[in-house]
Amino acid sequence: MSPVDAIKSVFSQYAGFAGRARRSEYWWFFLFTLILSFIAGILDGALGTSIGSGPSSTGVVGLVVGLALLLPGLAVAVRRLHDTDRSGWWLLIGLVPLVGGIVLLVFFVMGGTRGSNRYGADPKDAPQAAAPSMA
Repeated sequence: MSPVDAIKSVFSQYAGFAGRARRSEYWWFFLFTLILSFIAGILDGALGTSIGSGPSSTGVVGLVVGLALLLPGLAVAVRRLHDTDRSGWWLLIGLVPLVGGIVLLVFFVMGGTRGSNRYGADPKDAPQAAAPSMA
């Protein structure tokens, strides 16, 4: 899955918590979110719209970007857990300091279950445009 397709897929299911998401879809969206947040921080610094002071301060642009990406980020994380045949409620383990984040990282890095599971069909088995035959 190309980066653009992965990001489009997440935004096309903006608040869709049902189904499954491939690793590539999750991680490309994660990288997109990281880059967009970095750019928002630079814009906040350049525009002087930072709220608070220090390296952990946020700004108006960062706040808008964060709010806009919150729901699709949660949705793709839940679908990623579904791909590993886990409930989306596993996201709450992230509230446990240190250990929760490590557990979620392991779940997000793991391969999805092959074939259908209780959350839907395997996203890797989705029909893709067939390449023309050279025969």
